[in-house]
Amino acid sequence: MEDALAAAVRAALAGLPDLPNDFDAQSVAVEFQTPNDPTHGDLATNVAMQLARPLRRSPRAIAEAVAQTIAVDPARVAAVEVAGPGFLNVRFASAHLTTGLQDVLTQGDAYGRTTDHAGETAIVEFVSANPTGPLTVGHGRNAVLGDTIAELLAWTGYDVTREYYFNDAGRQMRVLGQSVRARYQAIVRPDTPTKTLEDGLVVPESFPEDGYRGEYITEVAQHLADARGDALLDAPDEGPFTDAARDAVFDEIMGTLRRLGVEMDRTFNERTLYAEADGQPAPVWAAVDTLREQGLVYDRDGAVWFKTSALGKTVATKDGGEEGKDVVLVKASGEPTYRLPDIAYHLDKVARADLVLDVFGADHIATYPDVVRGVRALAGDEAADRIDVVVYQFVTLVRAGQPVKMSTRKATYETLDDLVDEVGEDVTRFFFLMRAPGTHLEFDLDLAKEASEKNPVFYLQYAHARIASIERKATETGLDASADADLALLDHESEEALVKTLLQFPDEIRAAAEARAPHKLATYLRDVATAFNAFYRDCRIVGEETGLATARLKLATATRTVLKNGLTVLGIDAPKSM
Repeated sequence: MEDALAAAVRAALAGLPDLPNDFDAQSVAVEFQTPNDPTHGDLATNVAMQLARPLRRSPRAIAEAVAQTIAVDPARVAAVEVAGPGFLNVRFASAHLTTGLQDVLTQGDAYGRTTDHAGETAIVEFVSANPTGPLTVGHGRNAVLGDTIAELLAWTGYDVTREYYFNDAGRQMRVLGQSVRARYQAIVRPDTPTKTLEDGLVVPESFPEDGYRGEYITEVAQHLADARGDALLDAPDEGPFTDAARDAVFDEIMGTLRRLGVEMDRTFNERTLYAEADGQPAPVWAAVDTLREQGLVYDRDGAVWFKTSALGKTVATKDGGEEGKDVVLVKASGEPTYRLPDIAYHLDKVARADLVLDVFGADHIATYPDVVRGVRALAGDEAADRIDVVVYQFVTLVRAGQPVKMSTRKATYETLDDLVDEVGEDVTRFFFLMRAPGTHLEFDLDLAKEASEKNPVFYLQYAHARIASIERKATETGLDASADADLALLDHESEEALVKTLLQFPDEIRAAAEARAPHKLATYLRDVATAFNAFYRDCRIVGEETGLATARLKLATATRTVLKNGLTVLGIDAPKSM
């Protein structure tokens, strides 16, 4: 509807007399909003006010001229009116509501899906936690955001691949192996000397100062002791301990994700970026060589630097000026910083997909632009423009008004599994989704465990379950939900308001997908449930004349369809009883 109306407005603008020679009506952005006051119509646009200066006439005069000449389908639009200083208000025709409601009923589980991006591919990379420990609550927000954005993209036609970037190399993994090795030594040799860390924790003497302290480390060590006895005491390095911990932790990570309904389609191992293939150099070093050829890499203090200052990266100086700031790609030790493999990885991804979307925590906000700069330098603007990044803020668990402390290495955190155990999968997902990714999230555990409609996810699930109950009761009284019905009978104010809300669903999916903002869909579904509750308060189903009762039953069924489809996109169950 909105696309058709926008085209009609542009056509009317193009037909206005005495237009400036440089005015292009087809390039005008025409955006519609739903007025807060229903008396102002069903859609409104302020395009006339935006065009007052370029057209050199008053906004109201522009709006009146458009309203008089605009060509609309009378079966869909009852009126286009001018209000205030130049708003264009659109009122839907009754036939549009009945036709739209029938579409909801006919399409069923497919209602809301579009083909906007049919034939396009998308890679959504998210979570990608190093396999050094269980997933934390922060990882949970990443997982749920990434999975839901991937689903939104799929509903708009993309062929989506959910990808996990698996990093099992580097210092963190070495420390992980050292931590397991120390615990293993203490298990197979109980007389192993110990030491006391700053916080009072007693650990084996060989335990690294910054080692991983969770119980899972001891569990991995115990498994190795049970399987290998003391055979690994003389291992030349921490390799077997790192491998055992990596496999155990990664299996646990995948299990946790599955609990939340997250299934990865593909795992990309960072080690492949360091491997030569078919006589070609490893991708990471090939990237360095090419950047060096372009004059964008230089050596200093034994390190390899990326000349991002030549690509527009600057920082503010104390005197109010700006200076360039380059970044290290390879440390003096010869170990790459994570920017370098990330550049190589994204070069691989842009060659595989039309859209490359990353979900990162706020700690990446200052660094991911360097990766995009690297891709732009190596593969061009078109490739770099395929990359989109969603940066989310971190999560604070709150219990009884007080934050819950979280620390990965000290194991004082509450793991994602612990959270799911406490509040359930559906609540966990919904609470992670109900705020914009860019806002800090306080996860209220007390509200999350509230088993009533005060809990926002239960509010939606109760509405779906209530409709299913109504359908069962209506069937018991002899109403046939499959029978034809005259949907034009639905002329009560609450009925029309509910129908209008349901018809927004495809556009809400589009908007949430384009903005990478699942919270928009969560907010919309609450509006659906609220509109349904108002309808059910004002309009009886059982006990009314058969024709009207059947039409209202179909409206209830259409509402359940939209709630179910929306909850499905969010990855949340739509129960038929609660």
